[in-house]
Amino acid sequence: MTLSKRLMDIAISLLLVVLLWPVFLLLIAILAIYEGRPVFYISERMKTPTQGFSLIKLRTMKPSAENSGVTGGDKSARMSRLHRLLRKTRADELPQLYNVLRGDISLVGPRPPLRVYVEAFPQVYAKVLQSRPGVTGLASLAYHRHEEMLLARCADAAETDAVYRRACVPRKARLDIIYQENRTLCFDLWLIWQTAKKPFQRKGG
Repeated sequence: MTLSKRLMDIAISLLLVVLLWPVFLLLIAILAIYEGRPVFYISERMKTPTQGFSLIKLRTMKPSAENSGVTGGDKSARMSRLHRLLRKTRADELPQLYNVLRGDISLVGPRPPLRVYVEAFPQVYAKVLQSRPGVTGLASLAYHRHEEMLLARCADAAETDAVYRRACVPRKARLDIIYQENRTLCFDLWLIWQTAKKPFQRKGG
C-alpha cells in the first residue's frame, strides 16, 4: 500500500467516524433492543495469504454454533427484517472503519476472504492479496448482487460452499486483478462514491 493511499484511508475514515458516530450508536442500541446481544460479529479474514485478522461487523444473523462459510440461502431463516436492512444498506460494515484505521484493510480493495478459501485457492489469492483488502472494491460493486442471487438459491451449507468456489471465487478474482492493474487514488475515490450512493439507488438504477 502506498503512503498516499494509506493517508487517504485514514483521512476519510476519521471523517466518517466524526459524521456517522450518532448513527452508529443508534444502530447499536436498536440491535441490542430488538435482536439482543452480541451486537458485533467478529470473524477471521485474511489480509495476506498467510496473515489473518479479526474483521468487525454489526451482527446481521441470529447466532449459531455452526456458523461458518459464506452466507447463502441456507442461512436466510436466521436473518430478520432488521438484519436484511443493515446488509442492504451496508450499515453493518460501519465497524470496519476501525479495521481501516488499524491498517488491517483499506477502504478500497478486494473483500478480505475466509482462510478456508485462501488455502483452497492459493494461486488465486497469492495474486489477489497483493492488494490490501478493502471495505469495498470493484468486485464488490460489480458482482455482489449476482453473487447474492446465486447463493440465495442454495439449500444447504455444502451447496453454498460449492457454488461459491465454482462461480464466485474466480469471477471476483478477475475483477480484483483488473482493479489491481488499474488502481489510482482517483479510481479509489470513484469506487467509494459509487458505494456510498448505492443504497439510495433503485434496483434498476
